[in-house]
Amino acid sequence: MRYISTRGAAPSLGFAEAMLTGLARDGGLYVPEAVPVMAPDEIAALAGLSYEEAAFRVMRPFVGTDFTEVELRAAIEAAYRGFAHAARAPLVQLAPNHFLLELFHGPTLAFKDFAMQLIGQLFQIALNRDGRRVTIVGATSGDTGSAAIEAFRGLANVDVFILYPHGRVSEVQRRQMTTPVEDNVHALALDGTFDDAQARLKDMFNDFAFRDAVGLAGVNSINWARVLAQVVYFVTAAVSLGAPARGVSFTVPTGNFGDIYAGSIARRLGLPVERLVIATNQNDILHRCLTGGRYATDGVRPSVSPSMDIQVSSNFERALFDAYGGDGNAVAQLMAELASQGGFTVSQGALQALRQIYRSGRVSEEETLATIARVQRSTGELLCPHSAVGVAVAEKTRDPAVPMITLATAGPAKFPDAVEQATGIRPPLPARMADLFGRPERLTRVGNDLGALQALIHERRRR
Repeated sequence: MRYISTRGAAPSLGFAEAMLTGLARDGGLYVPEAVPVMAPDEIAALAGLSYEEAAFRVMRPFVGTDFTEVELRAAIEAAYRGFAHAARAPLVQLAPNHFLLELFHGPTLAFKDFAMQLIGQLFQIALNRDGRRVTIVGATSGDTGSAAIEAFRGLANVDVFILYPHGRVSEVQRRQMTTPVEDNVHALALDGTFDDAQARLKDMFNDFAFRDAVGLAGVNSINWARVLAQVVYFVTAAVSLGAPARGVSFTVPTGNFGDIYAGSIARRLGLPVERLVIATNQNDILHRCLTGGRYATDGVRPSVSPSMDIQVSSNFERALFDAYGGDGNAVAQLMAELASQGGFTVSQGALQALRQIYRSGRVSEEETLATIARVQRSTGELLCPHSAVGVAVAEKTRDPAVPMITLATAGPAKFPDAVEQATGIRPPLPARMADLFGRPERLTRVGNDLGALQALIHERRRR
């Protein structure tokens, strides 16, 4: 299995090297040269298996020979051992033919744990085998950072630096990043937005001298291994509702587009996905693009669902690559226009291709809070604000005859202020995190300055 860049100018890589590299050297994102297809009987055979066994069967063709069967199975088992629910990703019924996929039973209470815990295991295997060390730099709107720190804290051959927008994450998200005591993790509070943090991250990857000097590696959602790990729960959820004999649809609250892109890969694998619905909050650039054909940034407005407060959705580049028929030059041109002009227009043919796969919807702040309150009253289920955005859009767009699965991307305890505002109930943290607010914090406030960030990383990384 080989991986190619969405911009067409970087060399192809195997799975392990694409995982360790993160962003391609031409600025593009790695995608599989070809997506393997599972036969209907192979998909049906996943019914009743453990999540770990299903994950192995789904991911194995993408990994190729870069990890042995024993190594991959061991990594998967270790990754999900600490999840609080035996099913790992259980389904809960909200209404007739509407289901919630709970993805918040991992160590940091967010869907990012499904990928990050696995990547942590695979990084360890690859780095120990090759005698390498790396410096991981990540940008987060809240959940990726805590999941990355949880996965890599204390590892001898990895230093982790996480950039998050100062004052724009929940207190729980911040404390999950700033309270670990291990000396290989560093929480950096950036003066700016998530888009600023993501831009500085890409600048570091595109500075090849810095990249090579520190052994830069990335675990943001641009990392293909993260997308692959997320494909699994789309497949297991659909199978539990009767796939492949029965079609299903998904609604995904999304900001950086990685999670819903995983759904498109599951569809290409052979899963009978009828609708993939993009759910956005008031920062609705993806919805505006899908409905109007123009991708144009207009500033980030803080919301009660801060992990979706994004204007530059990096993984959308992968969807564009697919929509433009794998034309890396066309994608590179669009990304150049985005960088220089703040936007681009999707060609009519590519827009039509996108609309064949994706639909979209937008939810206001008021609708988000109202959805949290209504679902709690009618089902007893407490939704985080991101999950509420997904549920609200699903209710507007779903076909009642087709099972709709809405992804619950974080636990309500990560966003207690919004949940309490909507319901009057303040969701408690799990017992293992009960002392989170009493732990001392360790963070560094940083400016939105590439040179200063690089100097800090050079200074603090371990040799």
